[in-house]
Amino acid sequence: MAEISKFEEFQIYPCKFPLKAVGLNEDGFFETVVDTVCRHIPGLDDTYFSSRLSSADKYISVSVTFIAESREQVDKLYTDLSENKKILMIL
Repeated sequence: MAEISKFEEFQIYPCKFPLKAVGLNEDGFFETVVDTVCRHIPGLDDTYFSSRLSSADKYISVSVTFIAESREQVDKLYTDLSENKKILMIL
């Protein structure tokens, strides 16, 4: 059985959950992140998301804060995002 971190021990759902995905600044990256997150978090649309380019415009980050209903929901979202080769990092 996996050890529970102190953060997870006190995490109470539902809760506000910030998420950021980082990838190369390529066409469609923003939409890829939005589509993936929206499959797991009902009621979101692209107005909940913001993006920011790196200083050299090579990378883009897409951020969203949503209400997470359960740890299972968050785990499934992270799994789906991490399986996408365009997404280099999830914070």
